[in-house]
Amino acid sequence: MKSIITALKVFLIFTILTGIIYPVLVTLAGNIFFHDKSIGSLIIKDGNIVGSRLIGQKFDSAIYFSGRPSATDYSAMPSGGSNYGLTSRALHKDVESRIYGFRSFNNLDTITTIPSEMLFESGSGLDPHISAEAAWLQINRVSKARHLDSCRKAKVESLIAEFTSKPQLRFLGNERVNVLLLNLAIDSLK
Repeated sequence: MKSIITALKVFLIFTILTGIIYPVLVTLAGNIFFHDKSIGSLIIKDGNIVGSRLIGQKFDSAIYFSGRPSATDYSAMPSGGSNYGLTSRALHKDVESRIYGFRSFNNLDTITTIPSEMLFESGSGLDPHISAEAAWLQINRVSKARHLDSCRKAKVESLIAEFTSKPQLRFLGNERVNVLLLNLAIDSLK
């Protein structure tokens, strides 16, 4: 009986430590030292939340740069990929459709190589980034849809360069562009 009471006391102490005290301390530390990240890296424009730096959004209009395809249509609740394997006929059909769609939407010739992130969903279905190459392939469409002259088109090009992030630690991954941040910057072009 004594060992059961001791076990219950230890259980209660660890429940309080790991279930209450630790989460409260971590939450407080996150809010104090990493406030922007702890609230979801939200982007606020004119007092309204327009998105998050961490979650991709759907941009269908020709005036915006397009992000990666999403198996969940950019819904954060059931996030995830399609889980199709490389031998899946459905995946091959989707990729062929995306190649055709990307080329026709951006008025590209048939020999232009489409970056893989524009053909395949990310594992979460919510990746907010595309490669700089994918952004460059969309410049002409966005400029034409916005009726930009060559000077303003050059500003869009400089925005792509400005919003291109280097690989993490300079060697992990590839250069990438946050689509939402780029689109918001283009909206504010004068």
